[in-house]
Amino acid sequence: MNFLLSIAFVLCWSSGFIGAKLGAGSASAVTILMWRFLPLVVILIVIATVSRTSWRGLAVRDVARQAMIGVLSQSCYLLTVYYAIQLGVSSGTTALIDGVQPLVAGAIAGPLLRQYVSRKQWLGLCLGASGVAIVTMADAAAGTGASWWIYLIPFLGMLSLVAATFLESRSRARVAPPVSMTVHCATSAVIFTTLAVSTGAAKPPAELSFWVAITWLVALSTFGGYGLYWLILRRTGVTKVNTLMFLMAPVTAVWGALMFGEPFGPQIALGLAVGLAAVVLVYRGDTSSTKVCARDIDTGEAARPAKYGA
Repeated sequence: MNFLLSIAFVLCWSSGFIGAKLGAGSASAVTILMWRFLPLVVILIVIATVSRTSWRGLAVRDVARQAMIGVLSQSCYLLTVYYAIQLGVSSGTTALIDGVQPLVAGAIAGPLLRQYVSRKQWLGLCLGASGVAIVTMADAAAGTGASWWIYLIPFLGMLSLVAATFLESRSRARVAPPVSMTVHCATSAVIFTTLAVSTGAAKPPAELSFWVAITWLVALSTFGGYGLYWLILRRTGVTKVNTLMFLMAPVTAVWGALMFGEPFGPQIALGLAVGLAAVVLVYRGDTSSTKVCARDIDTGEAARPAKYGA
């Protein structure tokens, strides 16, 4: 089951970069994000009402924590990704920068969550970084014409998502996924609507491509990618879910090649193969440490450090 969820997650999450590029040709980043989240919040509220999702037992601090997670994992992260693409960074390159996330998460998972990374897992993380570097060099050789500082924008978004991941993992309160997603999306809807209205970018364009992009982003990127991210995080732990990020860059490159004619050569194919090998190595490197620690965090028990042995 985890294997199938991982495949679905990689495909759906990488679809977000493609959806951002689909909409970038007809509207600004804040316009796309505003109209992505407004109808989404309505859908989630209807689902919560029909399914009678329980909000009982949630303290104000729990809702506030979820709102902060939404700000970091959606508002900040998506705004930087969309803005970078709007400024000329290709969808593949933006996904490449996200590829650094597993190393950042792995480095701080132990000190903050006691989800220690084994030697085999570190080897897999470094192998994955090599795959990202291979694809990066291929993309840089193609040239995008974007200024160097623009590439720092999605890097900040990557750090924001890492912060949200750890904030969620350190939470002892169990919040139902429909509830957390509703809070996250409602927070983002307020932020992006405020930004769009204040900058005069609230009016959606009349182009059909804009609404195709919005539908794409709501169905695949949010319900698929974003929802599966938190589900897999709870099932497997920080290191494993973030290792899947190594696959986003090459998979997005495939999407871009098929849909936009972006270059896809032998180097990108090699990067995809290396990324796949990295994911396999990390998942086989330690099958107990992250699950044990994640269970301890979820149940509120004292977390036990996992051994470093292979």
